[in-house]
Amino acid sequence: MSPEALAFIVFSAGMLVLMGIGMNMALALVLTGAGMAWVLGFWDTQLLAQNLVAGIDSFPLLAVPFFILAGELMNSGGISKRIIDMAQAWVGHIRGGLGFVAIGAAVLMASMSGSALADTAALATILLPMMKRQGYPMATSAGLLASGGIIAPIIPPSMPFVIYGVTTNTSISLLFLSGIVPGLVMGVGLLVAWRLVLGKIELPAGEPLPLKERLRATAKAFWAMLMPLIIIGGMKTGVFTPTEAAVVAAFYALVVSLFVHREMRIVDIGPVLVRAGKTTAIVMFLCAGAQVASYMITLADLPAVLTSWLGPLVQSPRLLMAVMMIVLVLIGTALDLTPTILIFAPVMLPIAVKAGIDPVYFGLMFVLNGAIGLITPPVGTVLNVVAGVGRLSLHQVIKGVNPFLVTYVLILALFTAFPQLVTAPVAWMR
Repeated sequence: MSPEALAFIVFSAGMLVLMGIGMNMALALVLTGAGMAWVLGFWDTQLLAQNLVAGIDSFPLLAVPFFILAGELMNSGGISKRIIDMAQAWVGHIRGGLGFVAIGAAVLMASMSGSALADTAALATILLPMMKRQGYPMATSAGLLASGGIIAPIIPPSMPFVIYGVTTNTSISLLFLSGIVPGLVMGVGLLVAWRLVLGKIELPAGEPLPLKERLRATAKAFWAMLMPLIIIGGMKTGVFTPTEAAVVAAFYALVVSLFVHREMRIVDIGPVLVRAGKTTAIVMFLCAGAQVASYMITLADLPAVLTSWLGPLVQSPRLLMAVMMIVLVLIGTALDLTPTILIFAPVMLPIAVKAGIDPVYFGLMFVLNGAIGLITPPVGTVLNVVAGVGRLSLHQVIKGVNPFLVTYVLILALFTAFPQLVTAPVAWMR
């Protein structure tokens, strides 16, 4: 057996065993990378240490802590609440209106934070108690909120796109542009699915608010609505890069929270920074560990090994894409989004490029698939967030998310069959 094939077995078997015993994902990546280094004859502790540092020594990765911080500031400073209040003022009176409010707020908040967990936590904290008071079925409501939360990794600014772009050396700006249309399609899909679900639920309609009240709620959300325009507009016009956009987003959220909404005090900044720092540490440790494994994957030339094994599939881009999406669906049921990107994107992208698949399109599909994994059991990180906030059993949330999960799988199949739905808007917006 060749050293390359043996390295692939060490990587695959090692990850399965270490994840199976519950080891921290970053440590598992370091150990499997070390095992591959030994098999390939490149064992050197200094080399491993250098790659650990190189995994986080990246200017584009600076976007990650700042987008995390922006999300925390949005939730603490009342920005998220004002978006939800505005949506409720306009559509909250419709039968099932709080569901439409949740979808609209999810799309708007996705264009600001880029974090599925932060957006889901904000939506669930504010809307779940309101839904409960108005007689909404908790399982279905929790499922809808979880499904809305995973739009955040798709619509720019998106932290997973930043991580994917750094990991695979793909343009982050183009990845951001590729997520606009699919993110909006996800929102429309949720609207249709919620409308169908409403047919089985008895919910009363409310009284619409006077126009004056609606306009007042919209005016209060003005500074929140301005945030995505500044971020996306600045990147589109070249005023700042995606990394700098993250800093602008965090600074803007801080200024608005402190001096405009005045829902934060100076003393509140410390706890916000601690929460953002903890999340950042988790993500960065994953990036550092993944760099060790990624370096050894490159040395072993695993993409070439897999390409030779796949054979005829490489000659049919759509068939290869369909197979890869099925594989990623299975992976998404067992892994969170960030480790999925860090582990599998460097292996799969070269195969996709060899088959003639656009790397930006593949990146969008990869992240979309991973985002769907966030609401797919048994891992389902976002499901656990909603269950924790709403004090519901995970079984209830899984049952409630099923109609929306089916909708997302259909959207994934649509984009797989017709890649022009992604590539054409990107070419137009360039």
